[in-house]
Amino acid sequence: MHTIANCFFFSLVCVSILLNANHASSQDAPSSSPSSSPSPSLLLSSLSLSCGLEKGSEKDVDKRPWGPDDKFLQPGGKSIKSKASYQDPSLLDVVPYMSARVFSSETSYKFPIQPDKRYWLRLHFYPSVYGTFNPSDSYFSVLANGVTLLSNFSASITCQALSQAYLDREYSLAPLSTDALTLTFKPNDKSFAFVNGIQLLEMPELFDSASLVGYSDQTVDVKSLHLQTMFRLNVGGQYISPAQDSGLFRMWYDDTPYLYGASIGVTNQAKKDVKINYHSMPQYIAPSNVYASSRSMGTEKDVNLGFNLTWTFQVDPNSMYLARLHFCDYYYSKVNEIVFNIYLNNQTAQTQADVIGWTGGKGVPTYKDYVIYVQGNKGQDQLWLALHPAKETHPEFYDSLLNGVEIFKLNDTNLSGPNPQPSEMLMKHEEEEKKFQTNKEPINKTIVGGAAGGAAGIALFAAIVCVAAYNRKKRTPGSDTHTSWLPIYGNTQTSGTKSTISGKSTHSTNITAMAQGLCRYFSLQEIKQATKNFDESNVIGVGGFGKVYKGVVDNGVKVAIKRSNPQSEQGVNEFQTEIEMLSKLRHKHLVSLIGFCEEDDEMCLVYDYMERGTFREHLYKGNKPLSTLSWKERLEICIGAARGLHYLHTGAKYTIIHRDVKTTNILIDENWSAKVSDFGLSKTGPNMNQGHVSTVVKGSFGYLDPEYFRRQQLTEKSDVYSFGVVLFEALCARPALNPSLQKEQVSLADWALSCKRKGTLDDIIDPHIKGKIHPESLKKFADTAEKCLSDHGVDRPSMNDLLWNLEFALNLQENPDGSTRSAARAKNEFEDISLGHNDMSNHYKNLSLGSEHEGFGPIQEDSSENSSAVFSQFVNPSGR
Repeated sequence: MHTIANCFFFSLVCVSILLNANHASSQDAPSSSPSSSPSPSLLLSSLSLSCGLEKGSEKDVDKRPWGPDDKFLQPGGKSIKSKASYQDPSLLDVVPYMSARVFSSETSYKFPIQPDKRYWLRLHFYPSVYGTFNPSDSYFSVLANGVTLLSNFSASITCQALSQAYLDREYSLAPLSTDALTLTFKPNDKSFAFVNGIQLLEMPELFDSASLVGYSDQTVDVKSLHLQTMFRLNVGGQYISPAQDSGLFRMWYDDTPYLYGASIGVTNQAKKDVKINYHSMPQYIAPSNVYASSRSMGTEKDVNLGFNLTWTFQVDPNSMYLARLHFCDYYYSKVNEIVFNIYLNNQTAQTQADVIGWTGGKGVPTYKDYVIYVQGNKGQDQLWLALHPAKETHPEFYDSLLNGVEIFKLNDTNLSGPNPQPSEMLMKHEEEEKKFQTNKEPINKTIVGGAAGGAAGIALFAAIVCVAAYNRKKRTPGSDTHTSWLPIYGNTQTSGTKSTISGKSTHSTNITAMAQGLCRYFSLQEIKQATKNFDESNVIGVGGFGKVYKGVVDNGVKVAIKRSNPQSEQGVNEFQTEIEMLSKLRHKHLVSLIGFCEEDDEMCLVYDYMERGTFREHLYKGNKPLSTLSWKERLEICIGAARGLHYLHTGAKYTIIHRDVKTTNILIDENWSAKVSDFGLSKTGPNMNQGHVSTVVKGSFGYLDPEYFRRQQLTEKSDVYSFGVVLFEALCARPALNPSLQKEQVSLADWALSCKRKGTLDDIIDPHIKGKIHPESLKKFADTAEKCLSDHGVDRPSMNDLLWNLEFALNLQENPDGSTRSAARAKNEFEDISLGHNDMSNHYKNLSLGSEHEGFGPIQEDSSENSSAVFSQFVNPSGR
């Protein structure tokens, strides 16, 4: 009975939408007064506005110009221009995100348009602090000629839930039968609205009618409806930027985050001699890159018959969706070679899909549109897409394929939906953070919501604003808006909760470490004296946490002082984690934390000073590295870092996973000894007997373990993957990600693996060392790096095995004849630090380091005095 009732209700909804759409399309265009009609010279085909831009124009990373928004703003509203207080590292460009128009009352823009044309409308939001406006206090609606696009929308909450730093909302507006588009921003009561960028682009008619899933005799007239882009994926391929799109400036994302289950099929790429032949289909439907890559099930018939190739998408319930599937078979050329069925939410959308049968030939693209209604029952907020071989037709190969997918939300009056809620995993993480805080003497702090996002490079992922603060905000139940059409990796590393510290500190952040005498407390006066009042000439680096200053304490001891930026995305949580973690660790290849300061709105961490900076600076920094390291020196630095990570994984009380291994977090001291640094994201694993820690995904793009990303289960093998990228950086002297390169070369990990498998790795080796590496050493090193980058953690080496292989590669470089050096282990890698007769040395004498590492032993002690050993490069480090 429930099923019949739901079907009846669903039919009524569909009929209502069809009637409304047809009625809307048949109406005459309303008349306009002469004063409201735009001048013909102002009619536009495309417009890009950087809201809040003062004057002139600026170009984005794709060289597209963005102009100011002033002349389109209508009188009567209250708004100001403002600059973002902090640039999240995941923002590749400042345009249009670093400037904003902030609205304190209902305000409209007015744009001239063609009354019979369909338009893309793209809105860009970056929830940073703008002057005195905190994005966590922002709730607003957006309307376009009366069509509700957003309702009670919170960009801050949405970014937080999706682990993104910024949001793009894309709408396809049906012809509006008027010569002006009025875009209205309406703040909620005692709130404000903001927008960073607006794009309006006249578009060709991409849509027609589409079959209604579950009702084979019904179609939906999509042409007369408004659409919101929810997802746009290049299936089996890589990210396609707006500049690489077929003229419509769309972004196409990798489909990997949306695959369901372990059976993810295989990716395929058309050969260079295969031409994508559009025939009569317009090329703007999708770029050739979409049709030149695909995902299929593989070649094993029995395996393929046992599973579906499945993607799952988080959507707003009680809504209609158009699923556009793109197909192109560039391998097979005959009918009935591959035939498959297509399912949407367990309903048959298409039986016996035969791409060659549809297109008539190899390399010819096509697409199919299906409309489905997603009901609002509990747990039914997902859209499932599944493909399965149509065995009833007895095809030659039991397989299926898909090249691209686009998901659009449909309506004729209202496209808004609820703000996304944090997942159960995020909520659990938040509860853990709350318990962590209650077990300590509380810090006097004010939680400030903000943009979630990354750190270094293109890095990804936000921590959570506490539930109490979230629940205090003014919301209309059941309104707000949904998920972004950006995948959750639209940004990189981490952010802690953005915080400010008010009042005099009792320096209680780490009362446990203080009580154990493991960490020194510095007064703010001492910090200012050490840095000459934070003189800019002493800045030696800038990171997600804030600036790093060179300082001098205790009559001449050099230190590095990391000062928190009040607008930093890495806040109290990272500050506490760093103190908690490093105050208990002492190892030759880990940067030592000396102490901290928390006073008068300041949070500072004091470390040993690393004279020679980061590993990255000696490999590449622009085109001028600080020095040219030999192959032997690069190996020694990699081995030192591996030793530090091996200690974290096996030598401490609990397994410690670093979570942000990269060349900027490997520092080098005056003796060219490598030390691992930056433990703000580190995670301990007391329950590693389960094999993993379930945790929010954090890390830096280019280094992020794909298995960790897919499963959100952290293991020590995630560090091994990141270290594999570091190894290829050492070999090739180029960044982990370089968006300016051709798409197959953007990711160093993917490009290096591809070159190695093709036998062309020699072509991408750093010219400074090319030809100077012994072939056997190179082979051992490259094989090791390749194993580190295995898709599955179980296939990667342990850090112990990795260390052994690197030592062996070093031995092959120094002793190509095969002889090995006699090598005793370093006398004490958990060495005490002697600083002479000063306060610092007295401090270290009280650390009781013996109790900290007692029973750990050396990392790889060899019990046999006569056995050959290759672990030797740091026994007597002599520098260079």
